[in-house]
Amino acid sequence: MIITILFMFIMLSSLLMASASSNVINLLNSMDQLVKISNAPHFVQMHAGEVNQKSIDSFVEKIPFVKKQQTAEMVQINGSNIFIKKKSQAEHNSVMDISLVKQNSKFDFLLNLNNEVVDVRKGEIGVPIYYMQKYNLRIGDKIWVDKNKNELEFTISAFVRDVQMNPSIISSKRFVISNEDFERIKRNFGESEYLIEFQLTDVNKINEFENLYESSNLPQKGPSITYSLFKTLNSLTDGIIAAVLIIISALLMLIASLCIRFTIMTSMEEEYREIGVMKAIGITSKDIQKLYVTKYVVISAGGCICGYILSLFVTKIFTSNITLYMGVADKSILHNVVPLIITTLLFLVVILFCRIILRDFRGITAIDALQSRDKLGKRKIRNSFSLNQSKFKNVNIFIGIQDVIKRFKLYRVLSIVLIIAVFMIVVPVNFLYTIQSPKFVNYMGTGKSDIRIDLQQTENIEKRFKDVISYLRNDDEVEKYAAFVTITFKMVNADGIHENLNLEVGDFTQFPLDNIQGMAPKNKNEIALSYMNANELKKNVGDKIILFAEGKENVLTISGIYQDVTNGGKTAKVSFSYNNENILWYVVNVDMKPTVNLKEKVKEYKHNFSSVKITDTDDYLTQTLGETIKTRDSSGYFDCYIHISFNHCNVF
Repeated sequence: MIITILFMFIMLSSLLMASASSNVINLLNSMDQLVKISNAPHFVQMHAGEVNQKSIDSFVEKIPFVKKQQTAEMVQINGSNIFIKKKSQAEHNSVMDISLVKQNSKFDFLLNLNNEVVDVRKGEIGVPIYYMQKYNLRIGDKIWVDKNKNELEFTISAFVRDVQMNPSIISSKRFVISNEDFERIKRNFGESEYLIEFQLTDVNKINEFENLYESSNLPQKGPSITYSLFKTLNSLTDGIIAAVLIIISALLMLIASLCIRFTIMTSMEEEYREIGVMKAIGITSKDIQKLYVTKYVVISAGGCICGYILSLFVTKIFTSNITLYMGVADKSILHNVVPLIITTLLFLVVILFCRIILRDFRGITAIDALQSRDKLGKRKIRNSFSLNQSKFKNVNIFIGIQDVIKRFKLYRVLSIVLIIAVFMIVVPVNFLYTIQSPKFVNYMGTGKSDIRIDLQQTENIEKRFKDVISYLRNDDEVEKYAAFVTITFKMVNADGIHENLNLEVGDFTQFPLDNIQGMAPKNKNEIALSYMNANELKKNVGDKIILFAEGKENVLTISGIYQDVTNGGKTAKVSFSYNNENILWYVVNVDMKPTVNLKEKVKEYKHNFSSVKITDTDDYLTQTLGETIKTRDSSGYFDCYIHISFNHCNVF
């Protein structure tokens, strides 16, 4: 029985480690292929407002390491104006910002499922993979765009891979239409936003270029995104899966090693006198070790080989999401060699561990072995721990406790195995509950609220913001609300260069964040930085930062550092007053009274504020992280190692 368990643990460890290494190789190769074929931009500035292309061209001419530049226009479509698959069901409950675009001409190409540049004709549309998964769409399904009795019908002709907006965690999606349809949409639907994109001759100069762009007077009403962030976001979900597989494999290997130690020690104790006889007749310790090691060589080799062979088939399960979102990368020799090397290393680790344990043979003499087999794994204890001096009434329990104490080195293996098994069960389950928790939004750069209202940079943004606040103020079902405005300020970075910083201004005591360090800003002389910003600026809580507001230099103290995945992860929060010059967008967090039906309230707000994005925060997490959770569930590794862990605990 124990041999079977050892074999299973080694096989599973080999299977998961080989699968994880294959997963990493596939992820890196597929991502590189996607970036290469799509001709990804190195720096993108999103902008809501007018664009002067001549100013951009003049800026490009002054910078020798700019390879290409293009300005891509996107027409924003309100969710209530687009119908996917069902004409009776609009996307008004979607948290995604939907944009209709035409195919780019220079770079940043949108690809189909064959990783070919999408080419759509009049009346056709290319749909992001996110929606293909969400609605189980097929080629030939219909999409309708309808506003003010102007209706356009599109037929799905392709599903789109988008190097910028592929992951579900990115709440913007691009649909591809023909040039002719785009011009018609532009005249009758939505408002335009722009992606001002650049490719450089040297990717190592991205930070330098970013500083140059931010110090210019070019359009900057929106977040900027860099090449490294594209790759990070695209690899996030599958990278986490690979990391978890490696951790699980390592823990299974540790349990297998502890089981081997327990088995060898037990076998040595049972065969103590036989070992003494072998030594007495002249068999060396080295030869005796070989007798024991041979059995574990066979078990380990069999487990590792079976694990490696199974990984060739199981890997497809773990890489299915990579294949869907990035495509199948060209196979290289590394795809088979690296998992084989990893499996071989696992085998060698097991054998080395066995040899280390069997060194105890050197200390066993023939006389000691023939006299007693009861010394192995024992430690000296005081003679006072004896039955006649004990208050235990149950003799059997006392003898059991006495044996455990005497053989503590032997029995502690069981305790360690139990701890590891519990760890393998509890940690992943807690991780799953964490990302499903409504409070998880606190780690995404915003406070937890029932409803979130976003007002993007468009005409009359201030008037629309005042209308929203006025409505909330007069709504008796609102328990509390807080308004935040994001503004661009200049700051001095770690190199002494002036660069832009997006500051969110408001009262952060109403809907507090969970800070990694420190606390939220409470007065006009304090500022909280996102983790990424704090790292780049090399700042900690209590340090000073120079900010330029209304033409004046302000020295602010860093009060806290928080986690944020929005707007490229580079944000900051302050609580001082502001002017209306460089406003990017408004956010209003709203908590309703306990008796209020949130879904009905969201519908009410959407009806009254058609050009404003209204989001139920619980629904936001479901839509952005739902596919990530679903991917992990479908891979089945949670069920796999929880089941193994429970079985292991039961066996021992």
